[in-house]
Amino acid sequence: MANQKMLKFVNVDRDMPTKRAPDLRKQDFEEIYSEYAAVKAEEQSSRCSQCGVPYCQSHCPLHNNIPDWLRLTAEGRLREAYDVSQATNTFPEICGRICPQDRLCEGNCVIEQSGHGTVTIGSVEKYITDTAFENGWVKPISPSAERAESVGIIGAGPGGLAAADMLRRQGIQVTVYDRYDRGGGLLTYGIPGFKLEKDVVMKRMDQLEAGGIEFRLNCNVGEDLSFDAIRGKHDAVLIATGVYKTRALQAPGVGAEGVVRALDYLTASNRKSFGDDVEEFDSGALNAEGKRVVVIGGGDTAMDCVRTAIRQGATSVKCLYRRDKANMPGSQREVQNAEEEGVEFVWLSAPKGFTGDAVEGVMVQKMRLGAPDPTGRQMPELIEGSDYIEDADLVVQALGFEPEDLPKLWGVNGLEVTRWGTVKANYGTGETSLDGVYAAGDIVRGASLVVWAIRDGREAAEAIMSYLSNTASVAAE
Repeated sequence: MANQKMLKFVNVDRDMPTKRAPDLRKQDFEEIYSEYAAVKAEEQSSRCSQCGVPYCQSHCPLHNNIPDWLRLTAEGRLREAYDVSQATNTFPEICGRICPQDRLCEGNCVIEQSGHGTVTIGSVEKYITDTAFENGWVKPISPSAERAESVGIIGAGPGGLAAADMLRRQGIQVTVYDRYDRGGGLLTYGIPGFKLEKDVVMKRMDQLEAGGIEFRLNCNVGEDLSFDAIRGKHDAVLIATGVYKTRALQAPGVGAEGVVRALDYLTASNRKSFGDDVEEFDSGALNAEGKRVVVIGGGDTAMDCVRTAIRQGATSVKCLYRRDKANMPGSQREVQNAEEEGVEFVWLSAPKGFTGDAVEGVMVQKMRLGAPDPTGRQMPELIEGSDYIEDADLVVQALGFEPEDLPKLWGVNGLEVTRWGTVKANYGTGETSLDGVYAAGDIVRGASLVVWAIRDGREAAEAIMSYLSNTASVAAE
């Protein structure tokens, strides 16, 4: 029966969209998919060679014990597999979905290197944790003993939440402050739902809140509450704001109607998926439906934008990138997904300006790759006389993110930052120039991967625990 159901699943998936199969109810689909996922997880996990030097583990920022939970999955011991998985990763259900495994664990799988195709580690990790949630194995945090110390965490993104989880498990009283109305940071509002379903994020938020973590949402530090007030209320503070300032183009016509920022565009789409009233989306200002869309940039955020535009019903979607495909900073898997979905990539092209009061086109200048820069990466050079106009009704700038000027924004003295504007913090501990103040995630390392933010948050939590213990010892003397 299971095989018949899986055959039905494969036929539906391959030959016609689910929306054209009215006899296949959502409940049926979920049942079929669950069985299919279980078989694939067992099949893939059994392919792990259990090699003596697990490069998958060493190339994971969290050093997850991948071979062990693959073995346990292959043996059908899923609860044990989950226990091993979550021991080193606060959010395996999220990493299984959005980590660039092709650049990390899967890309360094010994089987992949030998030419036989990688073990699909990410999909197995996703399956293990989804199964754990379905079976009630993911419990609210329950410390063995409560402690009086409290920690304030600014930012409810992956770094802040990972630290909150670790600290709460030690009995620390934790309050998380965030500017948005929902926790999760870019997990909630930056990453599209087709890559990371929002109910998955909200489920984890519910688990953290049920474990005693207090969330103060819609709280804009520096406006609604001062940094000094947070610092005065808590025994230690962790800054985990992420980086939200968009790198903007400096070009003629950049202020035209229809030239928008990637984060605004993605946030509007994600809010709409929650059922929120989003005026900019409903008016069409941040909606690609029926439009010729041009996205500028070559990272994962650009891929999120082009793939979102396809799903919104854009008439055409093009991605301008000033280098070639081999030099794109984003995941090659994401580029492949975008190409398969109908996105056209315009390589070796850079925007020179924009036409129209309401944007009508992008002035494009063609490039070629020249001499390498100090990092060894070839620099793009302008090809004179190659300019042309790329028609567009909506242009999305996806050029990356920079840190906000926190000392100025928060009116705090003594918080040292680097020349790039990131918070200066000690490697491995997150200690800043202010006593009892730590920092983790993108606000320290710059825009990076979710898995690195999780690692930074966990390491900062360990350092904060040491600080609190030392402070208590000194007070007791």
